[in-house]
Amino acid sequence: MKPAEFYMRDRTLHPPSYHPGYKTSVPRSPKQALLTVQQSLSEITGPAFGHNDMGPLDHDLIKNFDHGGDPVGERIILHGRVLDENARPVPKTLVEIWQANASGRYRHKKDVYLGALDPNFGGCGRTITDDQGYYFFRTIKPGPYPWLNYVNSWRPAHIHVSVFGTSFSQRLITQLYFEGDPLIPKCPIVQTIPDPQAVEQLTAVLDMNTAIPMDCLAYKFDIVLRGRRSTLFENRLEGN
Repeated sequence: MKPAEFYMRDRTLHPPSYHPGYKTSVPRSPKQALLTVQQSLSEITGPAFGHNDMGPLDHDLIKNFDHGGDPVGERIILHGRVLDENARPVPKTLVEIWQANASGRYRHKKDVYLGALDPNFGGCGRTITDDQGYYFFRTIKPGPYPWLNYVNSWRPAHIHVSVFGTSFSQRLITQLYFEGDPLIPKCPIVQTIPDPQAVEQLTAVLDMNTAIPMDCLAYKFDIVLRGRRSTLFENRLEGN
């Protein structure tokens, strides 16, 4: 595929940087209007990853931090496809996840929540999409946890996701939630998202067809990255 600019970001789908209900957005949000910068060759090309960069258990969070047993909690499969805005698969791209354990505790020295650490769960994994953009993880369903936004604020169960795409302009860092979680509409972070459909796109749906009997349930979560413009106009990167 020839180098071409990616679609402009649709800011109507994204939450505003400043949202008083999400308290940490107040000091972190920009004080002036954002600028749109022309994409150069360095933004429309990016890193390439191969399966030789992966370990055999990198995608299996149930086994990749084994210290003598399996982790505690609900075993799940998380799978889906990475696509662009034209519904084309994004093959051979790096997908990384990190999460809390079943008690809602991260393996991080600054996480002081009283939920117990699990000696057999590290909470991090990575994989490479196949030729059809498909990815697959085995993990433990994370637990919710409290946070200091306002009195009795709780984060829904969620998994953080990073996708590199085919260039730096496609890089995506987001988080997914789980279908049916009553904490989703109560979360101050989720409440910053203006479009209900965008919230649905952040929700992994139960997939009984992929669940393994007497072993684990499965959740499907497709990831859509920015798409490339279909054609160039003469020598202009602005596209058609």
